[in-house]
Amino acid sequence: MRIAVIGPPWVPVPPPAYGGTEAVLDGLVRGLVAAGHEVAFAGHPDSGLPVPLLGALPVEDIGEVGQTACELAHVALAYERAAAWGAEVIHDHTVLGSLVGDPKVPVVVTNHGRFDSLSTPIFERIARRSAVVAVSHAQAASAPSVPITSVVHHGLDTSTWPCGDGRGDHVAFLGRMHPDKGPHRAIHLARQAGVPLVIAAKMREPAEVAFFNEVVRPLLHGDVHFVGEADASAKRALLAGARALLNPISWPEPFGMVMVEALACGTPVIAAPLGAAPEIVEPGVNGFLCTSAAEFVEAIDATRRLDRAACRTTVATRFTVEQMVDGYLAVFDDLRVRGDRLRGLRRVSRAPRPATRPVRRAG
Repeated sequence: MRIAVIGPPWVPVPPPAYGGTEAVLDGLVRGLVAAGHEVAFAGHPDSGLPVPLLGALPVEDIGEVGQTACELAHVALAYERAAAWGAEVIHDHTVLGSLVGDPKVPVVVTNHGRFDSLSTPIFERIARRSAVVAVSHAQAASAPSVPITSVVHHGLDTSTWPCGDGRGDHVAFLGRMHPDKGPHRAIHLARQAGVPLVIAAKMREPAEVAFFNEVVRPLLHGDVHFVGEADASAKRALLAGARALLNPISWPEPFGMVMVEALACGTPVIAAPLGAAPEIVEPGVNGFLCTSAAEFVEAIDATRRLDRAACRTTVATRFTVEQMVDGYLAVFDDLRVRGDRLRGLRRVSRAPRPATRPVRRAG
């Protein structure tokens, strides 16, 4: 099958540092190739995937994340190039692509964000012409008005993640410098538990910098260390050496790739039971789900008793690249079959009717 994968234009794939969606796209594209399919990719021009790049905007034309004009220019070019390349299926990971593109082949759109008052009407419209895939059951349930074709969890290649021993004895926070992610809450919780905390966070947008300066920076003293934005190797070292990943989110995160990355390193996850967290964290097995500060503090100590091998097994059995690829291939195949049937029905309906002789009436 010839599959054109369209990613957002802002960050290379694989991502040099922070980039959950881009990390997923890296695994997906490589997984599709390993499964024997022809794949082309449209995204940031510095992407390093082993597949053809279907054109890309010049780096100097790529604005800030979420800039509408940039995304429109990117997806218009991507759909045009995908058609010229001969794609049989387009797998779109943007919001605007399937609304402005004019494909002659099935389109599958994965929503990596939340369904809220702004995005839900957009995806209701997208679903009229494309298959919409959710990345968790929680995300799908949050938009009952959007016809969801399938739920496909993200996956990763465990062979690229080291299984650590947690000897650093710190807890780790990885994410964006945003109040919804909770780095400030992580600081208070780690201090209450008497455990060192290492924070690695993306901080590029003005709002992220403002939140850091106003809220987080005053808390950086003692056993709390901010190391900036971690690249791929630094992230692996931090997670592998941590006692646990502290993930005190305050929003229904659609998936939360960092939790799966931590588990791949054998590191338990302590999270709020919001969004997809209950689909990833098995309390008492690979982490804990907590609703109060007291529960978080108790869980930090209790992670010492969890089996790190069981944490890694969670990923090896439930969140692999192969499982993710199989999930999407099932969607692609179903759409192609339905498309062939529809085209066949149209051919039949347009066939000329056999001529009939006029009926003579008696008398």
